[in-house]
Amino acid sequence: MKILDCTLRDGGYYTYWDFDQQLVNDYFKSLNYLPIDYIEIGYRSLPMKEYLGEYFYCPLYVVEKIKSASKKKLVIILNEKDVTPDQLPALLGPIRGMVSMVRMAIDPKNLKRALVLAEAIKKMGFEVGFNVMYMSTWGSQQDFIQDLKFVEGLADYFYMVDSFGGVFPADVVNTINMVREQTNVPLGFHGHNNMELALINTLTAIDNGVEIVDATITGMGRGAGNLKTELLLTVLNSKGLLTLNYNPLSVVVDGFTKLQKQHEWGTNLPYMVSGANSLPQKEVMEWVSKRFYSFNSIIQALENQKNKLEDNKRFELFSPGKRYKKCILIGGGPSAVALAEPIKKMLAKETDICLVYASTRNVPYYKEVAADQYFCLVGNEGNRMVKVFEDLGNFSGLCVLPPYPRKMGTFVPKEVEDRTFELLQIVYTDKVKDSQTALSLQICIDLAAEEVMVVGYDGYSGTKLGSKEQELLAENELLFAAAQNFGLKITALSQTKYKSLITDSIYSKLI
Repeated sequence: MKILDCTLRDGGYYTYWDFDQQLVNDYFKSLNYLPIDYIEIGYRSLPMKEYLGEYFYCPLYVVEKIKSASKKKLVIILNEKDVTPDQLPALLGPIRGMVSMVRMAIDPKNLKRALVLAEAIKKMGFEVGFNVMYMSTWGSQQDFIQDLKFVEGLADYFYMVDSFGGVFPADVVNTINMVREQTNVPLGFHGHNNMELALINTLTAIDNGVEIVDATITGMGRGAGNLKTELLLTVLNSKGLLTLNYNPLSVVVDGFTKLQKQHEWGTNLPYMVSGANSLPQKEVMEWVSKRFYSFNSIIQALENQKNKLEDNKRFELFSPGKRYKKCILIGGGPSAVALAEPIKKMLAKETDICLVYASTRNVPYYKEVAADQYFCLVGNEGNRMVKVFEDLGNFSGLCVLPPYPRKMGTFVPKEVEDRTFELLQIVYTDKVKDSQTALSLQICIDLAAEEVMVVGYDGYSGTKLGSKEQELLAENELLFAAAQNFGLKITALSQTKYKSLITDSIYSKLI
């Protein structure tokens, strides 16, 4: 049984396939002293329009550098759907003699097409690995199962890939038996860790004669990640199946553990739900790692996918009978707290004004205000509303949802359902439809406000400006600019990092 480590390839989904050079140096140096047979260094890919880094393309100089540093057999992977046989000379020709195996990531419905590509790769002198995805769905794809016999002679390893991370040990055994009824090709297993079953599934595969298995350092990999290389080696060492030098293992694990603190790969409740129900990982990874969606919202979206629903609730359209000269748009930042008293003083002076809450976080500071109040119900705001209000039975505001269908599904507290409406459309932008800012600005437009005064949109700075904050900052800048281009006058009542906002002073309105 052989072990393939694919940390740089699978972990690249978190770093856009860029890694610190010292970390990479330590990785290859450490693996030289570990019982790893193959190292998958990344993709070889044709040019893409988006930014993808060093180990997505593996230029020739990179492969040469790795070859001089590593004593292991090197592997690259191709996305089968993106490559045709006529493109192989340019992709693979330069790396012959340095890379031992070429693996193909294959959708099972494209197996016949992959056979043609595999034959061309084989003729170039490479070992060939079939990484066939969506293992949990194979039993329902009879054409795919019947075509497995054609893999013999082409595949050096035929991998069962648990793409959704939801199979159980019995499923591994059943799949091995199902494949072996059709072919004697050497088998491999690549397990994802959504249900924290990657280890037991891999050990089950080994016990049932699988010839090669995958793992990654600290489990770094797309979504919930993979089986940890260090865990697999430790278990096999404890069983007396291999010898292990823990010094180099500690060095490489330490380096990737520091990286893990930054990107936070590993399983969580949304990944568990998606794995248990064989739902795609790509969106879940985006929701968990790149956007400010709560676990509640993600679970609702996954439940809708599972039940094949566009959305789980509908409401009457928002058609306000009232219009206001001014709206105060309240975000979740600290300035909304600091300026609560002067804002309430201004509200006492003016009558043709309302409050629009992009976030209910700061509602407690405005509870006693008599002005009309509108609440954006996006993401986790429905759950937050339950916590913020001691008694929703006395709720007198109006709640507004994004247009139907809502990507993250819909949760509205029962007590406010009769005071909840949904927008027909977002008219001022087609870029973002489901954010708190997008929704709150559209509410202000629908209320025919001549001016929108923003508070609690302070922006981020210093240590708080991580990748998520940068994304939200850029998204809000886009939305503020789009709303102003649409004709909405927007001013900030406090200092803000948002460059698209003109700053005014709340105190000037109290003179």
